[in-house]
Amino acid sequence: MPAGRTFWILVWYGILLLGVLGLGASIYWGRETRWKNLDELLRAVGTTMVSVGMLLLLYGVGRRPGEFLLVAALVCFVLAFVYGRRITPDPGADPPGPTYDDPPRKAS
Repeated sequence: MPAGRTFWILVWYGILLLGVLGLGASIYWGRETRWKNLDELLRAVGTTMVSVGMLLLLYGVGRRPGEFLLVAALVCFVLAFVYGRRITPDPGADPPGPTYDDPPRKAS
C-alpha cells in the first residue's frame, strides 16, 4: 500500500475535478470557435483519463483498465502537443517586433 494513500486519492480527485471543469470549458469554447481548440479538448480529456486511471489503481479495483486509461491519456497528451504545434498564427495579429506610431527623428 502506498504511503499516504488517502492523501493521493484526494489529490487525484482534485485533478479529476480540474479535468472535468476544463473539459466543460473546452467544449463550450469549441462550440464558439468551431472546434479550433482541439488541443485544449485533448488535454482536458487526457487529464480526466489520467486521474480516473490513477484512482482505479489507488483503489485497487481495476489494474488493467487503470493502465489502459493511463496509456490512452498519454496518447491524448501527445496528440494535443502535435496538434497544438500545427495551429497557424492569426493573420490579423500584430506583426512581431516593435511598432511605433511616429518614424524615428534624425539628429540635427
